[in-house]
Amino acid sequence: MAHDLRVRSGRTDSREVAELRLLRTAHPELAGAADMQIELIELTRRIQGRLTTRVSALPTAQVEARLKTGERLIDPDELPTDAPDFRLMFRQLTDVLRRYDMLEAVDYDVLQQLARDGSRFEVAARDYYARTDGDEAPSSEATTLEALPPIADQVLSLALRPFLTRSAEVWATRADLSLWGRPSCPYCGAEPDLGVLSGDRDRLLICSRCVAQWPFKPNQCPFCGNSGPGALTSFASRDRRYRVDGCNRCRKYLKSVDVRAAGRPALPAVDAIATLPLDAAAIQQGYE
Repeated sequence: MAHDLRVRSGRTDSREVAELRLLRTAHPELAGAADMQIELIELTRRIQGRLTTRVSALPTAQVEARLKTGERLIDPDELPTDAPDFRLMFRQLTDVLRRYDMLEAVDYDVLQQLARDGSRFEVAARDYYARTDGDEAPSSEATTLEALPPIADQVLSLALRPFLTRSAEVWATRADLSLWGRPSCPYCGAEPDLGVLSGDRDRLLICSRCVAQWPFKPNQCPFCGNSGPGALTSFASRDRRYRVDGCNRCRKYLKSVDVRAAGRPALPAVDAIATLPLDAAAIQQGYE
């Protein structure tokens, strides 16, 4: 059973937008990416202002048990897959992505048509969330869907962000993350998108979907668990604000913000754009 809770967002969106505007001025080559990110932030803020957050009423002992066994906390029945606001978010998100040429016209049409069909849209969203908990097999309902373009998963991830972010904020008041110790997000189960460095032995991971943070070992690959001497190859930006750690086994990489050098907290929407040149450098070195 899920309770409906009204909670206030404490996210520093206004600071992120200000930093993005400064970034686009200082680096005109990143202007398009910064402008798109600003639109996504403002869209998320509008949707969050309309939210009713569903949170499962699990006893504390069950919350701790799930963290110990690696079971994410946000259940599928907490997702607003049947809510008009979710479909609105999805439709407006595809509009933004199409405007910035992040969606091909044919994919845009398919996704818009999906959003107009409430039952198919709900099945697709729930199937996507199930698959991102390590279950690659489609649900029995999803087998009735025609094939969606590969980018559909990314769009669904972004569309779920305002809802999952709000749920994660509520769950964070009850979750002892020292019990987790895994590379996936303890709240929604997604992979990390960014790291936060605050000391030689301290690292937090930031979720690619709900933007929650959790502690993880600094010298271990957050994708395959590889560790030890020579496991990771690291390089930093010239100003030392950002670092890339590439795994020499799975060939994936993670970008991290060093808050000591940055002089501010991590701002995922800003740091994802500011580090685009590091993505290119990592790819040139053979990392994915």
